[in-house]
Amino acid sequence: MLAAILTKPGSIELQDIKKPEPSEGELLIKVKASLTCGTDLKAFFRGHALIPMPGPFGHEFSGIVAARGKGVSRFREGDAVMSVHSAPCLSCPYCGRGFFNLCENIMASKALGAFAEYILIPKHIVRQNMFKKPEGLSFAEASFLEPLACVVHGMEPLGVEDKDTVLIIGAGPIGLLHLLTAKARGAKVLMTDIETSRLRTAKKLGADLVFDPLKTVRTVRDFTGGMGADYVIECTGQPTVWEASVDYVRRGGTVVMFGGCKAGATVCFDAGRLHYDEIDVRGTFHFTPGDVKKAFRLLTTGAIDARKLISGRYRLTEIQTAFSRLLKGDGIKYAIIP
Repeated sequence: MLAAILTKPGSIELQDIKKPEPSEGELLIKVKASLTCGTDLKAFFRGHALIPMPGPFGHEFSGIVAARGKGVSRFREGDAVMSVHSAPCLSCPYCGRGFFNLCENIMASKALGAFAEYILIPKHIVRQNMFKKPEGLSFAEASFLEPLACVVHGMEPLGVEDKDTVLIIGAGPIGLLHLLTAKARGAKVLMTDIETSRLRTAKKLGADLVFDPLKTVRTVRDFTGGMGADYVIECTGQPTVWEASVDYVRRGGTVVMFGGCKAGATVCFDAGRLHYDEIDVRGTFHFTPGDVKKAFRLLTTGAIDARKLISGRYRLTEIQTAFSRLLKGDGIKYAIIP
């Protein structure tokens, strides 16, 4: 089978590798669509600790069951499916406490290699985080299941309502998914980014106000009558932006740090602001099976329509072009079609 192998930062090779055969509980999926994402782009640009090189990569996908191992009863060959690339082990101490996204084994047992003709899905993922794809949902749309589950994990505990104002910093793919999710809850959404093209997309997707980052303090103050946003969601992963995020939230508000900074990065916050204004600063990582189910419902009911986040489609043989364009800031997400 043909597979894209990330050999080193900036270099993707198409290789003809052996098609895997599913063992007990596993499924072999013929990939119909896979999506580029920020993690893939980081790996392509400078490498990533969670994506070994050289090796296969890509983890947002959907497809058709090509073969199944013994013991699989929920899915049959020919079924159209949508899935994420990981699931908790259910046996480590964190899983025992219900912290499924923090499972000690979740990253070691993930499935990479969606930028290929086929991908093998392990038993624990098939059992917990795979669903049949409805006919009315395209394969490209179904591939949003994984990133949307990450967004749901961070936003669901907030309880965002129609009376709330949400500031989203960074209008990349994840920021735009946060926008769609917040608007689905009826919130007023402000969005900022250094790229005007992305802000235009955000406006088309329903952002109430978009603006240049240099105008953030004044814009948020004016829009909220001087209080600040109820929720600030940081999606850039830049330490300086992390630090500034607490300046935009109201007293008693919450700042969600979604964007991951480089390993070893440190940030500083005004202790008085956090303490006396009761600012809740929280990190968010990955997702639980419950988040995946909620993301599945949002996509399949049409509550989240992510089609406008797809900037174009490329054949698998053109994948280097897709990532080169993303590296230049051209496009949001590309669908790779084997």
